[in-house]
Amino acid sequence: MENPEIIYGKNSVLEALIANNREINKILISKNIHSDVKINKIKELAQKNGVVFQFVAKEKFQPYAEFNHQGIIAQISPIKYVDLDDFIESCNHTYSSLVILDGVEDSHNLGAIIRTCVCAGVDGIIIPSRRNVQVNSIVEKTSAGAINHIPIIKVNSLVNAIQKLKDSNWWIIATDASAKDTYYDIKYNDMNFAIIMGAEHAGVSKSLLKASDFIVKIPMQNSFNSLNVSNALSAIIFETLRQKLVNKS
Repeated sequence: MENPEIIYGKNSVLEALIANNREINKILISKNIHSDVKINKIKELAQKNGVVFQFVAKEKFQPYAEFNHQGIIAQISPIKYVDLDDFIESCNHTYSSLVILDGVEDSHNLGAIIRTCVCAGVDGIIIPSRRNVQVNSIVEKTSAGAINHIPIIKVNSLVNAIQKLKDSNWWIIATDASAKDTYYDIKYNDMNFAIIMGAEHAGVSKSLLKASDFIVKIPMQNSFNSLNVSNALSAIIFETLRQKLVNKS
């Protein structure tokens, strides 16, 4: 395996084994760890998938002391980014959804966003190759393994990616605190849509706002008008899910 990455924590390792879409070189489990349902499931799936796991002394985990590794780490191949053209072509069901991240630099935020998107049934996430956090072990841990269950699309230009989506009949929705419309004014259940989320301080860049079909805000109370980007996305993305479920009933 070339350039293996390290993932750590029970959920991250377990979900990687469940997804079984990346090569796992080996799993190291601390001899001091107490077996529980998740550890037993990890051992069971490792054996089923032909993945080597070893019980090692706790000193082996010293290089990862700053992380909440829970006494388990795995050497794994990097995630495979999905090509945007392939993603668009594969969206053969009605009313697909995407999240586009513009300048999100915190690994914990990206991990939390990935977890939220999987829970809400988002079909994919687009990140730029520059000026945005990339997938790393912190992202994997914070996502609780959800990263193995959603396509991550890396592009060189968000502007070009948005134009490509629009050419394929996708609607683009950007978020901005100064917008006139609120996020629940949009009817999400009758279109393919992509929601752009910007960094907490800079927001969505002007070029992307200009390219968007809708610009929405989250109404705030009092004078404190800034949400963590992952929390802001949660509010919007679960409104899209609510509308979808109401439409089905």
